[in-house]
Amino acid sequence: MRDLGAGLGFLIKGQRWVFGHGKWFGIGLLPGLITLLLYAGALVGLGYGADDLVAWATPFADDWSSPWPALLRNTLTVLVFVLGLFLAVITFTAVTLLVGQPFYESLSEEVERTEGGTVPESGLPLWRELWISARDSMRVLIRVGLYAILLFALGFVPVAGQTVVPVLGFCVTGYFLAEELTAVALQRRGMVLKDRLALLRGHRMRTLGFGVPLGLAFMLPFVAVFLMPGAVAGATLLARGLVGDEAADDAAKGETAAAED
Repeated sequence: MRDLGAGLGFLIKGQRWVFGHGKWFGIGLLPGLITLLLYAGALVGLGYGADDLVAWATPFADDWSSPWPALLRNTLTVLVFVLGLFLAVITFTAVTLLVGQPFYESLSEEVERTEGGTVPESGLPLWRELWISARDSMRVLIRVGLYAILLFALGFVPVAGQTVVPVLGFCVTGYFLAEELTAVALQRRGMVLKDRLALLRGHRMRTLGFGVPLGLAFMLPFVAVFLMPGAVAGATLLARGLVGDEAADDAAKGETAAAED
């Protein structure tokens, strides 16, 4: 529970940081607003077309007696929209970070500068950073897609599908949101996707404490836009904390090994 609270603490600290630095809050809003308009249009289209999609995919139910066809199709329509919303929450961060890469990179660097110490630099040109971000985001989205398919199937399991599965869905959402956001600071430290995922797995509860509340908040589109700058700032603070803990653990292990020798 302490690690969950620590993760939430980083999220709150990030929001406080941007509200205390109004210039960076304003800069961080623009990419989210652009992405919101794109996603709002897509979700509206899905809302209007989900029932037609389900009817097309379930022709076998045409011959069923009432009320079973309507019950099946209404359930599937809701699940399709929920799946779309789930994917929107996950991909919103990736797309917004890609659109706002230069803005969020500068914001993250400013957070590190105000926190003291050396600000890491990747040394890569902007186009290379954009390519790496896009490539890693696609790899993450493939993982998320597999989880989404599995959770969608488990949603048909009685009781568990309506209780346990939604909780797992929010955990998956929160975990990968944290990965996407901390990537801004960790990629600057030369950490590839495999290393970033390993770092977050090693501090799973802290990662979930940061990502799950954010994922819940991101279910509300306008809230997501206004929280995005603070989420980047908080993820930078989280990344600094995780890297610092790893360095301390490695140093402790080195001292222990030296003492044993």
